[in-house]
Amino acid sequence: QVQLVESGGGLVQAGGSLRLSCAASGRTFGIYRMGWFRQAPGKERAFVIAISWGGGSTYYADSVKGRFTISKDNAKNTVYLQMNSLKSEDTAVYYCAATERGTVISSAATYDYWGQGTQVTVSS
Repeated sequence: QVQLVESGGGLVQAGGSLRLSCAASGRTFGIYRMGWFRQAPGKERAFVIAISWGGGSTYYADSVKGRFTISKDNAKNTVYLQMNSLKSEDTAVYYCAATERGTVISSAATYDYWGQGTQVTVSS
């Protein structure tokens, strides 16, 4: 089993920045990729960004390219989501996820482990 603990959500004004963290523990040696998804009220969970466990490859949803970046501290088994130039449409609960499979990067169904979620609210 893998445990994921997120932190760093909050309230920010449009144009501002936030950094989310996701610390992984447990059977981390089996993780292939880590990702972030978000879910706004009344909407499905949507892919945001992902990084390979080794940190060498990153993947972005078009809606966040140029604004969000993902990075990983291998020593701490922690993934970071840096969010800049935030918009009101970025408001959602953000979930960290991990997969042991090298399948569809943007599909929530292919991720095996999930964090509890952290709320990000962007005020306009």
